[in-house]
Amino acid sequence: MTGSFWWDLVIGLAVVLLLAWLALVVVLIVSRPGGGLLREALRVLPDVLRLIRGLATDKELPRGVRVRLGLLLVYLALPIDLIPDFIPVLGYADDAIIVTAVLRGVVRRAGMDAVRAHWPGTEEGFAAVARLTGLRTR
Repeated sequence: MTGSFWWDLVIGLAVVLLLAWLALVVVLIVSRPGGGLLREALRVLPDVLRLIRGLATDKELPRGVRVRLGLLLVYLALPIDLIPDFIPVLGYADDAIIVTAVLRGVVRRAGMDAVRAHWPGTEEGFAAVARLTGLRTR
């Protein structure tokens, strides 16, 4: 394209990131969470954050799980998002999707018992998180 390897690489990476971001936006628009689901997710958010922090500091969990959870906490704390939070519904949906994906990975690696042991909220809240993430509570 430009004749310079480095410029071609930078332009290629920028194009790939832009296309990935656009694909995420389209997926979020198509699978937009309903009002009840979003309300339920916001209700259990404080407990989910305490759960993630507790799991990230648990020395008995595999290091890879703790690293992923730590990176998730950093991502959630950063003011920069894939989709800005001021965009109605979609702004918070990208965070919910990322949290869901990480929690599913944690359950696969560490087990549902570890997640249940660190859950700081009520049983109804845990059932709501399991429903939101599609996890089986047995």
